[in-house]
Amino acid sequence: MRSENPLIFLIETLFDLYIIVLMLRFILQQVSADFYNPISQFIVKATSPVLNPARKLIPGLGGIDLATIIVVVAFIAIKIFIIALLSGYSPSVLALLVTGIRDFITLALNIFIFAIIIQAILSWINPDPYNPVSGILFNITGPVLQPFRRLIKPIGGLDLSPLIALITLMFIERMVVYLFQML
Repeated sequence: MRSENPLIFLIETLFDLYIIVLMLRFILQQVSADFYNPISQFIVKATSPVLNPARKLIPGLGGIDLATIIVVVAFIAIKIFIIALLSGYSPSVLALLVTGIRDFITLALNIFIFAIIIQAILSWINPDPYNPVSGILFNITGPVLQPFRRLIKPIGGLDLSPLIALITLMFIERMVVYLFQML
């Protein structure tokens, strides 16, 4: 149930928007996106003030940007903590950490899900391939869709791999939520 408190709404919205931008930066790094794309440049400039100091303290591990992961989880935990305090609750540090990790995973999956849906809709209207949004969507969805495209060939010119990818990602998301509820 959502709170009717406008301050909670504002805090939640501002945190969520910045967390999404941080997550997009992480995903774009992992998929080796074109960082000359104007959208990528915006994301880098918007996240650098927070991520550059964190990267000095937290090294990467095997090509994975641990600093960004930790910053995203921390922002999620801080958001939950502030909202809980404003609602009259005091969550434990462990609960904040577990919720932060769960929300990190589900947010990443949701970004892939929405990117695939948007790309599928755009494919119906044949957008300009040089459009920055098309480029970013292709960068994000390419690594996810590639294994499905190898397994599922187009049927009558219709590519069903995005549909199967969506079902798989939604299943994984529900599995993650279910496993975290078991904790």
